[in-house]
Amino acid sequence: MSEAQQDMPPLTDTNKTRQLLWGLLFGIIFGFLLQKGGVAKYHVLIGVLLLRDFTVIKVMLSAILVGMIGIFALQRAGMVKLHLKPTRYLANSVGGIIFGIGFALAAYCPGTGAAALGQGNLDALGVVAGMIIGSFLFAEMSGWIGRNVNPIGERGELTWPQLLHLPTLPVTIAFATIILSVLISLKVAER
Repeated sequence: MSEAQQDMPPLTDTNKTRQLLWGLLFGIIFGFLLQKGGVAKYHVLIGVLLLRDFTVIKVMLSAILVGMIGIFALQRAGMVKLHLKPTRYLANSVGGIIFGIGFALAAYCPGTGAAALGQGNLDALGVVAGMIIGSFLFAEMSGWIGRNVNPIGERGELTWPQLLHLPTLPVTIAFATIILSVLISLKVAER
């Protein structure tokens, strides 16, 4: 059992229900914000793939910036404990390629596909059906993947500060500065 699993309370039926309800609530909020941000529109998503519309990039980088600083502050204050997924080079690369092919073919990713369907874009039906089928196939193959794919390039719970052999604060400041610079550059380029 990993250290992260030891720190977690046992999942009772009440805890599972509470987690599902929190997940539903945050999923609805996330979908609403995606829709309001305009990133669930097909022409916006095609625009980012063609490097003509940077709305999605700006939304994603803004979310990463706020989340990175927020998580760092909460962790520093002792209010949260990170439970990281392990870095697995082969599995991460194959997953990224499959995700990229799906995004390139459909112009929707899972979040934007669900938000697009929620706002009435019927073209997102195929994407959502594909996500359901893909999730089922992944679940069915998870044992084989765990034995044959995950061990290749397994690096454990790796973070940028660990990889760079630097303290977390300077790495967070450096990444925040880079992201903020990119956001400002995109804003200036729009003018």
